[in-house]
Amino acid sequence: MRIMKLDKNKLKRSIDQIDNYTVVKKTPLLKQDQLSFRFKNNIFLKREDLQTVHSFKIRGAFNKLSKLSTASLKRGVIAASAGNHAQGVALGAKKLKTRALIVMPETTPLIKINAVRSYGAEVVLHGESYSEAYQYAKKIEKKEKLCFIHPYDDPDVIAGQGTIAKEILENFNQPIYAIFCCVGGGGLLAGISSYVKAINPKIKVIGVEALGAEAMTKSLKSKRRVTLRQVALFADGAAVKQVGEHTYDLCKQYVDEMIVVDNDAICAAIKDVYEDSRTILEPAGALAVAGIKSYVEKNNISDKNIIGIASGANINFDRLRFVSERAEIGEQREALLAVTIPEKPGAFKSFCELLGKRNITEFNYRFADKSSAQIFTGISIENLQEVKEIIGALESSGLKAIDLTADEVAKLHLRHMVGGHAPNVKNETVYRFEFPEKPGALMNFLKHLNKGWNISLFHYRNHGADTARVLVGIQVPPKQKQTFKDFLSHLGYPYWDESTNPSYQLFLGK
Repeated sequence: MRIMKLDKNKLKRSIDQIDNYTVVKKTPLLKQDQLSFRFKNNIFLKREDLQTVHSFKIRGAFNKLSKLSTASLKRGVIAASAGNHAQGVALGAKKLKTRALIVMPETTPLIKINAVRSYGAEVVLHGESYSEAYQYAKKIEKKEKLCFIHPYDDPDVIAGQGTIAKEILENFNQPIYAIFCCVGGGGLLAGISSYVKAINPKIKVIGVEALGAEAMTKSLKSKRRVTLRQVALFADGAAVKQVGEHTYDLCKQYVDEMIVVDNDAICAAIKDVYEDSRTILEPAGALAVAGIKSYVEKNNISDKNIIGIASGANINFDRLRFVSERAEIGEQREALLAVTIPEKPGAFKSFCELLGKRNITEFNYRFADKSSAQIFTGISIENLQEVKEIIGALESSGLKAIDLTADEVAKLHLRHMVGGHAPNVKNETVYRFEFPEKPGALMNFLKHLNKGWNISLFHYRNHGADTARVLVGIQVPPKQKQTFKDFLSHLGYPYWDESTNPSYQLFLGK
């Protein structure tokens, strides 16, 4: 049930009265030099990741808590959250010396659970999703007469998030073209857009959502709040099935545009911010940057002052593997191709020569039959147009090539699964090498290889270290074993014989 109808002027007055800086930090607005140079605009980030809880959520949570009556604080507060809001409520409750109970999904990573507990809050794990945790928290609220602190659909929470806009407009004395915000339930976007439009309607306010979690985008298009059947969880800090009532109404009035970006674009944005500031944002925290890049490229604008909200940095360490893997594709710096080459000695070398000086980032191959070989390869590129040029060059030389760069099965699974038993391979010797991670290392290996030896297995992936780990299967006739040993000695790369390795025998051997 609605308490009041919100508009930009009411929210502006509420925001102007907020002074919670004993707990909330006034975060800096920092220019991203490399990103600005690449995209020919002046791009700044409002660094909310520098809050004590590494997220903007402390603003809304503490503003709500500070408005509670003495009687409400005495009873205690409750919230449902999978991370950032939970930490904001927990820290705020600690400062106000009130009990805080946080219901978190059972799937919540331990790092976030421990962070909430470190502020003295009680944690109850329930359900597999935020929705289940929310419903359970509402039951406890009624049973124990606690005060529920909503993560986004509350006027005081929205106003708290809106203080970000106030700080930006007070401290940035140049014309602003647009402000980009990540969107989950919509509290941040609603608060910022309301304040900005009350002060300067000419400034664009643009929301950014993750593909598969675009509840606000679909709601604004449908002109009603929609509920997603399923929600993508990569950007978990902005993953909700339905936006709030207050937040939807405000965004409908004051938001200029919505942008949806995929996981690869988010990973690329995380890398962009890291390269500029050596900070690792969480996926939801990098949504604004991904949106800025998409908008600039689509609209071909330049020399504008653009601000993005770096909304959080509570990333799980184990996600960095995925981020690193997908960032190059998101930046359009890596292409994934399936190429058919003839199954004969020297074919791989000829393939590499066709690529010229381009860097091979990955190569997966396992012998299949005597006529042709299917290889999976990653290649460094400057832009997507270059992929067409590579495929054209390969096909002109009689090699069939398929672009797999946008293929989710290839990106998520195939690259890790190429291979299998090869019963027709004779005299296979398997060695593990460490190649120096420098241009020409692979070609040096191939040039030293005897022309009569056939490569029956090859796996290489650039992991960003100073050396590349490579597994190679080579068919060497028994009479040439000594020649092969001489080859290993002259090559100069560290190597290990893995021909009797049990994992090789189990999954790749005869």
